Amino acid sequence: MAEAKSTVIIRRVKKVQGGGHHGGAWKVAFADFVTAMMAFFLVLWLMAATTKEQRAAISEYFRNPSPLSGKSMAPSPGMNGPGGASTSMIKLGGTADMAKGQKDEMGRKRDNAADTTEDSRSKDKKRLETLMQELKEAIDKSQALEPFKDQLLLDLTPDGLRIQIVDKQNRPMFDIGRDQLKPYTVAILHELSNFINQVPNHISITGHTDTTAYSSDAGYTNWELSADRANAARRALVGGGMSDAKVTRVVGLSSSVLFDKTDPQNPINRRISIVVMTQDAESAALAGAGQGVALGKSVHDADTQVPDLSGAAATVGTPVKQAAPTVASPVAATAAPVPAAAGAAAARPAGPRLSSSAQVDSAKALAKAAEAAVEKQ
Repeated sequence: MAEAKSTVIIRRVKKVQGGGHHGGAWKVAFADFVTAMMAFFLVLWLMAATTKEQRAAISEYFRNPSPLSGKSMAPSPGMNGPGGASTSMIKLGGTADMAKGQKDEMGRKRDNAADTTEDSRSKDKKRLETLMQELKEAIDKSQALEPFKDQLLLDLTPDGLRIQIVDKQNRPMFDIGRDQLKPYTVAILHELSNFINQVPNHISITGHTDTTAYSSDAGYTNWELSADRANAARRALVGGGMSDAKVTRVVGLSSSVLFDKTDPQNPINRRISIVVMTQDAESAALAGAGQGVALGKSVHDADTQVPDLSGAAATVGTPVKQAAPTVASPVAATAAPVPAAAGAAAARPAGPRLSSSAQVDSAKALAKAAEAAVEKQ
């Protein structure tokens, strides 16, 4: 039997050199590195491309990103500030530029308004000074006013031009104890109405009395008398041609603001004060009827100030020696003309005057009442 041939099998073994395949971990590390470098250069680009204000806004956003968290978060500038209703907390360039432009525009408007107000005040003051000079010249030349030169007092106050018509010993403005004007007082007021009509300013009318009290009709006092006399002066001015719409306030102050404090019964204490008001004083007077007036806020009122007649240039009549002013709050005051009560003159007869001792006691009682009213306020 023939010898069988053996089959030769050759197996090729592939040799792997090195440590073999280790996976893709290095790729993850490299990706992290590239991402970090990209973020770094992105931050550098943002630092160069943004302004200081924008960087501060971005920083604030990342400190407090939620509008509901944190107690010190400021309201969104887009909601409360100029520039629209955007709710974004980041002040973008367009919004910031627009807000800045609007702020500049608002600033210019405020400056223009301030300049306009100052110019208006200057014109107002000049107008009142001119009116005062015209009145002084008219008093010297007018046949109706010249005889009463010593009873007409003019002075400029912070509230405007004050024109006072005072009583004289033998020449009272009203019938004793009544609001009935003397014929010559009506003539004076008619003359004044022509000058008051020359200016657009509104007026305030105040009545004053001395401390002499009534011995009858306890329901009618100097408070009512002073208010009625002020309203009678208003009617005379309107009768002389003055527009009734120019009257802003009619006030009765009784004897709370004496012209001559050293002599409470001096006839000069019985007077009518007409203030041609500045625009600021008129606004303050009208604001008293509003709902938003703060209590206790001090407002200068020429009606409660005794005139300073130390300067001759500020007066037409003869200066009278006087003490420091006594200021009290007005009791009878209205923001519009007071209508005359029907039959009021008949219901308040003049009545006999009190004796000297009774007058002193009454004056003391009035002083105590005024002090009590001031303390309550």
